[in-house]
Amino acid sequence: MSTIESTEARGAAFKDIGEEQPDEMESLCMRCYRNGMTRLLLTKIPFFKEIIVSSFKCDECGWANTEIQSAGRIQDQGVHYVLSVRTKQDLDREVVKMDSATTRIPDLDFEIPPYTQKGALTTIEGLIMRAIAGLEQDQAARREKEQDVAAKIDEFIGKLEKLKEVDSPFTLIIDDPSGNSFVENPSFPQKDEAMTVTHYKRSTEQDTMLGLGPEDHEAEPEETPPATLDELRNEVLQFGTNCPECNSPANTNMKLVQIPHFKEVIIMATNCDTCGHRTNEVKSGGAIEARATRITLRITDSSDMTRDLLKSETCNIYIPELEFELGMGALGGKFTTVEGLLKDIRDLIVVKNPFTVGDSSIPGRAEKIQEFGRKLDQIIEGKMEVHLVLDDLAGNSYLQNVYAPEEDPEMKVEHYERSFEQNEELGLNDMKTEGYEVEAESSSR
Repeated sequence: MSTIESTEARGAAFKDIGEEQPDEMESLCMRCYRNGMTRLLLTKIPFFKEIIVSSFKCDECGWANTEIQSAGRIQDQGVHYVLSVRTKQDLDREVVKMDSATTRIPDLDFEIPPYTQKGALTTIEGLIMRAIAGLEQDQAARREKEQDVAAKIDEFIGKLEKLKEVDSPFTLIIDDPSGNSFVENPSFPQKDEAMTVTHYKRSTEQDTMLGLGPEDHEAEPEETPPATLDELRNEVLQFGTNCPECNSPANTNMKLVQIPHFKEVIIMATNCDTCGHRTNEVKSGGAIEARATRITLRITDSSDMTRDLLKSETCNIYIPELEFELGMGALGGKFTTVEGLLKDIRDLIVVKNPFTVGDSSIPGRAEKIQEFGRKLDQIIEGKMEVHLVLDDLAGNSYLQNVYAPEEDPEMKVEHYERSFEQNEELGLNDMKTEGYEVEAESSSR
């Protein structure tokens, strides 16, 4: 199978049923300067985001080329993947590598700098093959003029070839300041023990590399006095945005709401009149708490499904009996009930999971996910007792105590000190809230 056919087949595996076929257009071949065919396909990577797969093929000279581009914006944070490749199955993991990403294999002291390769939708093995192809590109000329250099490169290519056998584990690192690269977790919804994913704040140099800079602020008219807190509580604010599904202009409504016996939160809701997509999200209206919070609820009856629940965007979800773990970025912030949260988890993993239908379905994985969905239904119906754990690093999540003001015998609330790594994930280690005025004055002198 050719490169272009392989890419198209891989792209088709991610398409939803009923999605349109790729758009085709004639374009100039940069090798023979005759007309070839370019195909563009907008597709969505499961549990990730939309990308544009572009493939070109020239029937005159046979040259083919593929690349991908993010269909969304540059993310607020960069992403850093560290994967321990232990088996040949790990080589089959799907990878979205944007052209802004740096790829490293520390075991070989090997690095592919950003913008030296086009973005690609491939696998771990495909990344290695692309690296080998790039090193082999000018080897013929080197063997004639620089034999020593060519011999060293041949030796290094041999080391890369051995990686495909996975005789011993090796580490692969993908660092993308744009936040748009992705490495598949084949164990989803369980935690991937072989991979660590870290989101970080970009440096000034990385912003410059991505073409981002300080926004120009135009002169504004006379400032109006800010709204008071009481006015904000009674007003629904509205601002323009784009629909996350069809990218059409839409309006987002925002309101400040007081959660009884807890704190204030900001509820944001978007409704698209073009495609009908609706979404809502909850943001904490207060500061990050001094300590993290872990709430454990023992679900014993179907009446527990009606408990009000606030899941902030920094909250991890665990169901130990199902060996289930959901990271804090998966569902975003939500103000719902226990039943609503479990249904959202079921929709995310079972209903909207393209790995369970069509050509993308892998028998063992699909059956495992369907069984997980059936167990969630049993929990919702009150036929299965489990523990629901909300572990919020920022301490901004909440679960209703139906026995208030008495203690809830089925619920346990713990407050614990965050580790250095957890503070780093929240961006607290570099945040200075005291004494910064003195430092600012001394530095300006």
